[in-house]
Amino acid sequence: MRNRGNGGTGSGGLSWAAVVLTGIVALYIALVAFGNITDFGTNQAYVRHVLAMDTTFKDPDLMWRAITSHSVQDAAYVGIIAWESVAALVAATAVGVLRRGSGDAAARRLATTGLLMMMLLFGAGFWAIGGEWFAMWQSKAWNGVEAAVRNFLMTGVVLLVVQLSGKSAPAPAARSGKSGKSGK
Repeated sequence: MRNRGNGGTGSGGLSWAAVVLTGIVALYIALVAFGNITDFGTNQAYVRHVLAMDTTFKDPDLMWRAITSHSVQDAAYVGIIAWESVAALVAATAVGVLRRGSGDAAARRLATTGLLMMMLLFGAGFWAIGGEWFAMWQSKAWNGVEAAVRNFLMTGVVLLVVQLSGKSAPAPAARSGKSGKSGK
């Protein structure tokens, strides 16, 4: 039997953990997007240096990858901010749906979408593309690989909690392997 008081999952503590942790991720990425919008120039410089590869080892075998057009660099940065903003909205909406006790598959899918958006940004965007394709790891001044990995892993843990919160707890009789009858 499902317990409707905790989102129907049978695991109230885990359901609330999913809400709180998804809320933290939503708050974090909303603050990141807000900071990038209100202090546009700081991370604009970061994106420009990473894409230009101007603080890497400047290996000729890699430098053909560099993007030096300010227009393309700025378009990439605006795209990152837009992605962050949408991820924040999706995750915040998921928090509201999950908080209302809607621990159903649709609510988890919404949270999963926002969290996967974060993982794509930090995993594919910053860690893989920035870190490896544009050799960001070589830069002493503009290396965001460690922060990207930290954000990717943190969001992955939250995603696991969200997914586990949807698992129904077995009924007491099923857990103990007994049918609940005395047998006498």
